[in-house]
Amino acid sequence: MRYQITGKQIDIGEALQRHVKAELSEVVGKYAERPTDANVVFSKDAYNHVCEATVHLSTGLTAQAKASAHEIYAAFDKCSEKMEKQLRRYKRRLKNHHRDRTEPVALSGASTYILDGSEGSDEHEPETLQPIIVAEMETTIPSVSVGEAVMQMELAEAPVLVFRNEGHGGINVVYRRDDGNIGWIDTKMDS
Repeated sequence: MRYQITGKQIDIGEALQRHVKAELSEVVGKYAERPTDANVVFSKDAYNHVCEATVHLSTGLTAQAKASAHEIYAAFDKCSEKMEKQLRRYKRRLKNHHRDRTEPVALSGASTYILDGSEGSDEHEPETLQPIIVAEMETTIPSVSVGEAVMQMELAEAPVLVFRNEGHGGINVVYRRDDGNIGWIDTKMDS
């Protein structure tokens, strides 16, 4: 597994980097079979140290955790505990879903765009209805069940996930509602 351990406007020493690599490899190795890389960023927020960790798994999923504490090692340890909890839940859910799944998750390509939100403010009418594209990236759309989509969304701590429903092949969306529940948009087409 590749590690990228950095500090935002703070120095991180070799001892902390060794500690992060040892602890994170133990946590991830226990619950994830083939992690590809880990990105750990330390920063300061007033009197607290903040640790943000992102681990990319070979299955295409991303696990993220964030924690803060007065001490930098304590911030990492809290973050590591959150990561372990997420990966444990993921592994448990994966075991339950693997009973039904005989083949790996199918992925299809798609493009994602970031649109400029500054144009079209309340005061001025935009000149054109064509939005300005700030960035364009490639992404993948998994072909999974609704339960697996919710699991992937929670694991990535994302507000929304677009997926292809295995049941009928239509494009579906799961999202986190303002009330904390999960919303599901099903676009199945009757044939």
